[in-house]
Amino acid sequence: MVGATSTAKARVVARVQELAREYTPPDFGHVPDADAALFLCAVDHKSGYEHAHKVDDDGAFAGSELMWLLGLRAARAEPGLLTAERLRDVTGAEVAAWFQTGDETVADPERRASLWRDLAAGLERDHDGRTVAMLGACGGQLGGAGGLVALLARYEAYSDPLAKKAFLFAKIAERRGWLSVRDPHNWQVAADNVLMRLALRSGLVAPGELDEVRSATRDAFRDLADRSGLSPPVLDDMLWELGRDDPDLLGHSAGDLREPERDPDSAWY
Repeated sequence: MVGATSTAKARVVARVQELAREYTPPDFGHVPDADAALFLCAVDHKSGYEHAHKVDDDGAFAGSELMWLLGLRAARAEPGLLTAERLRDVTGAEVAAWFQTGDETVADPERRASLWRDLAAGLERDHDGRTVAMLGACGGQLGGAGGLVALLARYEAYSDPLAKKAFLFAKIAERRGWLSVRDPHNWQVAADNVLMRLALRSGLVAPGELDEVRSATRDAFRDLADRSGLSPPVLDDMLWELGRDDPDLLGHSAGDLREPERDPDSAWY
């Protein structure tokens, strides 16, 4: 693990194994189909909601979780909404309406509409507008020139060099049975703000510039997954679910270190 002593590594491995004994990863059963997963993953960054809200009298929910539930609610109200055919000409006003709750809506709806239009056009061009066709085309491979990550990288929303959204989509697709991964050694843990904060405070990663910390976090948690006997997707889920409200989940030997400021122009994080 990058920047960590052998003592710190052993301590964090033991903590992760302790947490894993009581943890059940999500099955993503609320995501109805591969198209919905693909298009919602594409706009899953900096939701911008300042408050938690109920959705259909359940909750309250905040951040990315709130955004997903609102998107799925809009899709239930308009069947076929989260498809390439519907989103090829989507507007920012439509996006703002679909993700509206109370007096808030998702941040930068125009940017998200642009990402959806690009993805819809690309999916229609490359895979007849069908996410299941793209999943079939990758042949169960995550990595390599024809793997899922490379296929997704053709589209702006998924062009992040660390492939955070691509691995999020792959994780959901595998958990739902739409993808059978043949090269599990290519799994990576996402390096979002929650995981960066955990890595910094626990002492696994040293402070630095945003790109450096993000890359180091991904490397550190991939190593942690190997040492802990967990798959990277399960480790990713566990750390995000348990760590978003507990920055000291893996310890705080490095002190009160915060994740770097987000890039305001990024459509990936």
